[in-house]
Amino acid sequence: MKRFIILPTIFILSLIAATVYAADKQAQNEIVQELMDVTGDGKDDTITITGVPFEEGSLFLKEISMKIKTSEGEKFHTELEGGYEPSLAFKDFNHDGVKDVLVRVETGGSGGTSNYELYSFKDAKQVDMGVPEPLTIISQFEEGYKASIQIEETGKLYTFNLFDRKEKYDRLGLYQNGKLNEPMELMVLPYSTLKPVFVHEKQIGFKGVQRISGVGNVDTIGFVESSWILENGEWKQTDTKVQKSLKTKKKKKNK
Repeated sequence: MKRFIILPTIFILSLIAATVYAADKQAQNEIVQELMDVTGDGKDDTITITGVPFEEGSLFLKEISMKIKTSEGEKFHTELEGGYEPSLAFKDFNHDGVKDVLVRVETGGSGGTSNYELYSFKDAKQVDMGVPEPLTIISQFEEGYKASIQIEETGKLYTFNLFDRKEKYDRLGLYQNGKLNEPMELMVLPYSTLKPVFVHEKQIGFKGVQRISGVGNVDTIGFVESSWILENGEWKQTDTKVQKSLKTKKKKKNK
């Protein structure tokens, strides 16, 4: 009797496992597909980004994968962080004459940040090249409706005059007659953009933009731009710029 009970049970479990596997495979949606020579053999390879939505109809992809099929039939599979709207870019960041693969995945939310991953597939060998880390920025509000940031990598200090936000900051209780009610740091975000640009002697590098905010993401105080070039396998910072965000004036309504 036991023999007749076990066999149907195994058969049913196999069917359930096969059904779950098939459903999972069906959930893998193709998001982006590009043809580009990334191995250096002069022939196009196929680069595909697939994703699994958090739930049906959701824009958030809980699982994202990058698949490479070379012109010679070799295959590579890389798991990426979840997020929104993955995209691909192809530039020669390590200056070896072969285009590398840059993947951007938006994290969502009002911060407007993204995750970036960079890979080389020259000679059909996958190498994780990494990307520049965001700058380390120490920040705080100062007395008299001001704020300051110091960039650890350069040691430079910058001050912002925030008197144009006096009414807002007083209403929120951050200041009282220009005096801080309590010490408070600014919000320093990771890269909102990390764009491929010509940095040095017509060599491709990155320009990263980090947003500095005050009492919330929408309270943008300024932007820090940093330029980077890859030298001997390490990202070297070549330039830094800090710009204050100008307050947008409200348009008067026509009567």
